[in-house]
Amino acid sequence: MQFSEKLVNIRKSRGLSQQDLSRLSGLSRRALAYYESGERLPRHRATIEALSHALNVGSEELMDENCDFICKAGETYGESGKKEAARLIGQIKSLYAGGSLSPKDMDEMMLAIQDAYWIAKKRLSSAAEAAESEND
Repeated sequence: MQFSEKLVNIRKSRGLSQQDLSRLSGLSRRALAYYESGERLPRHRATIEALSHALNVGSEELMDENCDFICKAGETYGESGKKEAARLIGQIKSLYAGGSLSPKDMDEMMLAIQDAYWIAKKRLSSAAEAAESEND
């Protein structure tokens, strides 16, 4: 189940409106609407922590693998990293649409791609730092 679905289901099971959750979590109602519609994912883990605290659930109960990956990318590499991670997940979803992979193979492929992504980002970050220190 995706983050957006989990958020809606848990909020409704607690008998809360978006306005109630906004007040309890300290997040804007607009942000909650984006999260619940699946248009956006939280950029920071602190946002997920605020939601999980307000809903009285563990953060792992709200998060899915994609959300965790995108949050890590956003925290580490900012908005551009978050967008790249979301784009990568979209491309992978397109690959899976054919349905020829077993669920286990899909999971392994996704984890391998995520590992490759982090290695590439680390390499790019190191190269940028090296170039910056050469210019100083």
